[in-house]
Amino acid sequence: VQLVESGGDTVQSGGSLRLSCAASGSIYRINAMGWYRQAPGKQREWVATITSGSSTNVADSVKGRFAISRDKTKTTVYLQMNSLKPEDTAVYYCAADFRDGISRGWGQGTQVTVSS
Repeated sequence: VQLVESGGDTVQSGGSLRLSCAASGSIYRINAMGWYRQAPGKQREWVATITSGSSTNVADSVKGRFAISRDKTKTTVYLQMNSLKPEDTAVYYCAADFRDGISRGWGQGTQVTVSS
């Protein structure tokens, strides 16, 4: 499975961005997809997940501001980010959890920078 993120940019505080993650290859292996982020000097943290059954969950730190969704083909996942804050600055990674319950694939990451 290949995951390709896009949509990262530099925006001012309070702005919005929508990240996209396009999955290709053996997508039948995917059970859930999600977004993680890693700020400079910090560990990678979970942001949001959408399951194959379309259940969604987002981290408390972004709840009410970020939303995860996907297209009807279930090959592209989006992260809508509103009311962005400087602390949202990070590299955002798309992840796919596979049906074996063990494996996870990662995209290459896309940079989001929020200026104050």
